[in-house]
Amino acid sequence: MLLAAQGRSTRSIAEEVGVQPRIVSNWRRRFADHGLGGLKDRPRAAKQPIYGTATNKRILALLDQAPLQGYARWTGPLLAKALGDVDVQYVWRFLREHKIDLAARKSWCESNDPEFTAKAADVVGLYIDPPAKAIVLCIDEKPSIQALERAQGYLKLPNGRTLTGQSHDYKRHGTTTLFAALEVATGKIIAAHSKRRRRVEFLGFMNCVVAAFPDRELHVVLDNLNTHKKNERWLKKHPNVHFHFTPTRASWLNQVEAWFSILQGLSLSGASFTAVEPLQEHIDAFIAAYNETAEPFAWTKKKVRQRRFKNRRITQV
Repeated sequence: MLLAAQGRSTRSIAEEVGVQPRIVSNWRRRFADHGLGGLKDRPRAAKQPIYGTATNKRILALLDQAPLQGYARWTGPLLAKALGDVDVQYVWRFLREHKIDLAARKSWCESNDPEFTAKAADVVGLYIDPPAKAIVLCIDEKPSIQALERAQGYLKLPNGRTLTGQSHDYKRHGTTTLFAALEVATGKIIAAHSKRRRRVEFLGFMNCVVAAFPDRELHVVLDNLNTHKKNERWLKKHPNVHFHFTPTRASWLNQVEAWFSILQGLSLSGASFTAVEPLQEHIDAFIAAYNETAEPFAWTKKKVRQRRFKNRRITQV
């Protein structure tokens, strides 16, 4: 109004103040009709919210229940349909405000081992403070690695971008099982291929490992697969070898599992093979290249605890 009193135009006032010209016109009209009183805020009728706390509690109660029959999980429209009198847009807004993601999934493995603490401390102790002059190895198998043959190559899109791709059609040419031993101190890998993973194949691989480290004390971290246990006769013949088992359902404590993820991501995913032999040669070539620059994993786990989810709500709002 002060700028208008100076004879300024509506458009110039709008540009200087940073509002639309219609806003300036509206206030000029109110001042002309009512004077200074027209510049005061007029009373407004507060709009009553349609949904409230009771609706929010109903949404949370539904999320604690199984979805409608035939559905794997709740969705926004499915929640609105089950509620019957709540708009789907409010359901989505409520979920966003409370950071509830219905599509996200998190998996966990709960160990029920009564000796979890002692076993975990034993394994982590080997990583952090291994016995003097001893070799610590993490050993496991990656079974049923498939030799899949599929069409693949590079695809150029209309916008000029080029990316790799592969067809969904494939042919199976058999499988192989990879036995792998990760040396904790160096990060290097010793591996062998086998058609099966019975006890005889496991002990055969252990013979290869022992031969790779002659006259050395070996501490081997293993999971609780049945072929890894009840090998007292073999251990009696190899007194320099000591088995250490991770707690049940806690194979993530075995560092070779992390290396299997590296193998899958860098070597196996997206590769194509016409037979098992090329697959095995491909894996061997990757291991040879990996060992040239191998480094030990930086073990940074400060606390290893046994988490319990039973009778407890996982996500709380």
